[in-house]
Amino acid sequence: MTMILLVFGIGLSTGILSGLLGIGGGVVLVPMMVFLLGIAQHTAQGISMLVIIPTSIVSVWYFYKEKLINYQAAAYMAGGAALGALISANFVQAVPASALKRIFGIFVILIGFRMIWATRKKDEDI
Repeated sequence: MTMILLVFGIGLSTGILSGLLGIGGGVVLVPMMVFLLGIAQHTAQGISMLVIIPTSIVSVWYFYKEKLINYQAAAYMAGGAALGALISANFVQAVPASALKRIFGIFVILIGFRMIWATRKKDEDI
């Protein structure tokens, strides 16, 4: 029962952060599954991809109601993302888990710095 509550709590926190910050759930979900649940990196990434589906459906509904969706941009991005996922899904299993963890960590850090830097720059312009 404790494990079920922990897994549910990880999902809940992922959903809250995804909705609040507009981030992909994998940024939160993958590290939590790897470090808190001891799930292998490859498996955590697969689970994250599946969890994105219901999370996205619920989020899209609210953004749709608020008329905050650019359908043309979404269609182009979805096409590119689907092609990219197809390409990467075919070779990701050949990448060692340790390398995936490094790549994932570097990506999150770089995006974090970029977001902080962009925020600082906008604050200076005010």
